Amino acid sequence: MIVKILSSSAKFSGVVYNTNKIDRNKGELMRVANFGSLEGLSRLRPQDYINYLQMVASQNTRIKKPQFHAVLSAKGKSYSSKDLTEIAVSWLDKMGYSKQPYLIVYHRDTDNNHVHVVSVRVDKQGNKINSAYEKLRAIGNLKEVLGIDKALSYSFSTRAQYFMIMESLGLPGKEVDEKAINHKIDTYERPVQRITELRELFRQIKHRPDFKRFLSDSNQVEILFHSAEGKQPYGYSIIDHSQKMVFKGSEVLSLKELLAENDHSISIMSVKTEIEESYDIVASTIRPVWIADDVDDQQIHGMRRRRQKKARTNTR
Repeated sequence: MIVKILSSSAKFSGVVYNTNKIDRNKGELMRVANFGSLEGLSRLRPQDYINYLQMVASQNTRIKKPQFHAVLSAKGKSYSSKDLTEIAVSWLDKMGYSKQPYLIVYHRDTDNNHVHVVSVRVDKQGNKINSAYEKLRAIGNLKEVLGIDKALSYSFSTRAQYFMIMESLGLPGKEVDEKAINHKIDTYERPVQRITELRELFRQIKHRPDFKRFLSDSNQVEILFHSAEGKQPYGYSIIDHSQKMVFKGSEVLSLKELLAENDHSISIMSVKTEIEESYDIVASTIRPVWIADDVDDQQIHGMRRRRQKKARTNTR
């Protein structure tokens, strides 16, 4: 996703540009915020919005071009109009415009879904909204909203693990910084000491009925079991939020040992089988990510051997 600050204007031409898109059925008005009593009226004209924005701008006549106009554009159709609107609202907050009157208009006339934002650079007290390093801040704030930098602060060894982090943290980013992800994977160093600590912890508490919840609440350690729907898990992954690390479960404790005498108490998180793409959040925007990368190797090889054995039997 990219963000671009567009030209300022004294006449708020961005309002007309965007309402024309709506009139031609090439755009949709997604959000109108902080326009006061104007929001209670129906059948508003573009000039009504312009008049209000100009009224606010008049509180500081030193700002000759008070329009703030920006576009946030996704790659392809990876983000819906609702997704983009929610991201734009969060981004506006970080840019200092959450209390400003603004319009968000979704455009559907290009191959890349995008929204335009129009607001005013002066607040209702006559103060100018901070525009220092605006373009750099715009990019940095968008990354922060999407959670890209936050997810990359974790240590991981596979692409699948990166998307597990994004999903676990509830981050909206769906696009991939291939260079950054590959660098993290290439420079990954196996944290032997932490693995040993977790192994000892797991063995101490795995008998608890509330094993998963206790790990999460007391240790900030999350367990994700991988299984086909309605089936027993074939593997699991560990997200250690306290140390910002992700592990294949088998690195810490084999699935067999983990579930021994305790499978009645484990709440299985069904994702997808090892031959399916992981996580719907990225399925349409990236190359497939194979959950098999994060499953106990012995389990996978066992599956393959059983399939091969069955195939030989059928050919006799």
